Amino acid sequence: MTSDRRARTWGLGVLAAGVAAVVALSAWQPWSRTPGIDTAASGAYGLGSQPLSVPAGADVLVFGDSWTYGSAATRPTDGYAYRLGDLMGWDVTVDGVRGSGYMKPGIDGPDFGTRASWLDPEADYDLVVIQGSINDRLQGERGYRDAVSETWDRFERAYPGAQFVIFGPTPHEFPVFEGTARIDSDLAAEAAERGWWYISPLREEWITPANYLDMIDTGVGAKHPSDAGHLYLAEKLAQALRDRSATTDAGVDAPLDPAGP
Repeated sequence: MTSDRRARTWGLGVLAAGVAAVVALSAWQPWSRTPGIDTAASGAYGLGSQPLSVPAGADVLVFGDSWTYGSAATRPTDGYAYRLGDLMGWDVTVDGVRGSGYMKPGIDGPDFGTRASWLDPEADYDLVVIQGSINDRLQGERGYRDAVSETWDRFERAYPGAQFVIFGPTPHEFPVFEGTARIDSDLAAEAAERGWWYISPLREEWITPANYLDMIDTGVGAKHPSDAGHLYLAEKLAQALRDRSATTDAGVDAPLDPAGP
């Protein structure tokens, strides 16, 4: 009887250890979902105060981090920001600095705020898209929204006639780091205060467990979009801008039928 009890106890211990191992493996997998992000309850998350009205052949600035730079694309000019210009028929100026964020200096340039103070005062952009950044995910919450607000103030002073769209951080790994989710919420709140459109690839689930390995180069690309990923992001961003546009001459065709392909 004693040996039977020991055998049963040992068996239960092995089973518990196995379950724990499976749970730990699931937590490690890069395609696991992130708890705490209610994508179904987005509601009015990211709504701008006015529809976009971007003319055909518009001058557009896309400003951001390494994703905007075109990291992991075969050539940086194959990155999503360049492809966006091709898709929309826009003259796009790309300003991407690897590693840069609102609080974090980049590899080949400073933080967003400093870069914003260096913007070309002679430019006359119809639309400014400010992307990212996951690079601030380890910087902490303290001072973050102040840095965002000061940076956006500089953009507004430089281009008072432009329309602004904030293009939030796109997941580069799963589970999504808590700091990345916080950044997404903070940027959405700041954009709402200004009546700017906020596009959240995180909440809209552009990168999911189902397409992660097809869109993100987890090898030499260091968790940046592959060529396919950059094209996909350009197409998703183009559609998001169409959906927020009030015009059909925007170099942006009429909004696509949601029921279509």
